[in-house]
Amino acid sequence: MLVGVDLGLPHYDAELEELGQLAETAGMTPVARVSCKRKAPDTALFIGSGKADEIKALAAQTGAQEVLFDQSLSPAQQRNLERHIELPVNDRTLLILEIFAQRARSHEGKLQVELARLQYVSTRLVRRWSHLERQTGGAGVRGGPGEKQIELDRRMIGDAIKRTRERLQKLKKQRQTQRRQRERRGAFTISIVGYTNAGKSTLFNALVKARAYAADQLFATLDTTTRQLYLADSKDENGVGRSVSLSDTVGFIRDLPHGLIDAFQATLQEAVDADLLLHVVDASNPDHPEQIAEVQRVLHEIGAASVPQVLVFNKIDALPPEQRPRELLDVYDLDGHRVPRIFTSSRTGEGLALLRHQLVEELAGRPADASPQGDAELDETPA
Repeated sequence: MLVGVDLGLPHYDAELEELGQLAETAGMTPVARVSCKRKAPDTALFIGSGKADEIKALAAQTGAQEVLFDQSLSPAQQRNLERHIELPVNDRTLLILEIFAQRARSHEGKLQVELARLQYVSTRLVRRWSHLERQTGGAGVRGGPGEKQIELDRRMIGDAIKRTRERLQKLKKQRQTQRRQRERRGAFTISIVGYTNAGKSTLFNALVKARAYAADQLFATLDTTTRQLYLADSKDENGVGRSVSLSDTVGFIRDLPHGLIDAFQATLQEAVDADLLLHVVDASNPDHPEQIAEVQRVLHEIGAASVPQVLVFNKIDALPPEQRPRELLDVYDLDGHRVPRIFTSSRTGEGLALLRHQLVEELAGRPADASPQGDAELDETPA
C-alpha cells in the first residue's frame, strides 16, 4: 500500500506515481494508494491515529502485506506505525536503498550502497531489542540483556561503517588516478546527468555505440561507465578527428537520501570534474520542470553547479504531434543562465547529429588531445 502526505510542499505527487514506479522497480505490486493532507507531521504516527486506522482496515481489505510512505519516517514513527497497523512499514528512503542494493554491479557500487544502508540501519536500532529487556532488582540498576545487545549491534555496525569507508576511500584514490591520466592527455571530459529514467543510458549507447544496460525503469544504471566519443568534425592541428571522454552516471531523484549522496560521492565526482555536463531531460514527462530543478539542487550540493551545461530534451518521439518542437535547437533559461537546448530521441536518432555538432562547438578552442581515434572500450568501473 502506497501512502502519501501532502504537507503543502510544491513537489507533492498526489497520484503517488513515482512511488509506485519505485515499488515496481523493487519487485513489488501496489494494490492501494492513500493520500491525505496535514499542516505538519504527527509526532508519533506521522499521519495521526484516525488515518492509521483507515490504512489498517484498507490493508486488510486489499491484502496488502507492506505499507510504503512517500516521505521519510523517523525511527520512532516507523516503529509506532508498525505496532498500530500490524504490518511492516517502510519509507521512500529504504525503498531507494533496496533498489540500489539490487542494481549495484561493480565492487564500488556495492560498497557505496552498503555504506548508505548501514548508516540508515544504525538510526533504527533504538528499542528494536525491547523483547530482550528485563528490569533487575537493586537500587539504581535498570536494564539487562537488551541493552547489551543494542550496544553490541551498534558497535558492529560502527565497525562495518568504518571498514566500508576505508575501502571506498581506496577506490576513490584509484578514480582520481584515472582522472589525472585523462587530464595529462588533455582529454575533454563530458558527464551525462539527469533525473532517473530520462534516457541517459540510451543516449550514451547511441552516441558511443556501447552496450550499457538501459531500460524503461528507475535507476537502471548505478555504476559510472566511461567511453571515448569520436568527433570527426573536430580536427586537431594534424587534421585528425578528436575524441572526448563521455561518462554515464547514476540518475537523480526527488528526496534522494543524503546518505546516498554522501556514499556516491566518488561516482558523482565524475560530474564535478567534468568540462561539460549533458543534462538529459525527459521531454515527455509533464513534471520535467520540477525534475530539472531537482537535478540542479543535487548538482549544487555536490559542487558541480559551475560546470557548463547543455540541456538535452530527450524522448521527443513520445510527444504528441502538437507538442513536438518546431526547431531542434534553441536556448533555455537555467538558473539565470541561457544554455543551449537540443531536442533528441535516443531511440530514433533524431537530433543526435545536431547534438554531436554542439559538442564540436563546445570543444572548439580546446587544446588538441592525444586520445586515440574511434570508440575505444574504456570502462572505468572498478571490477
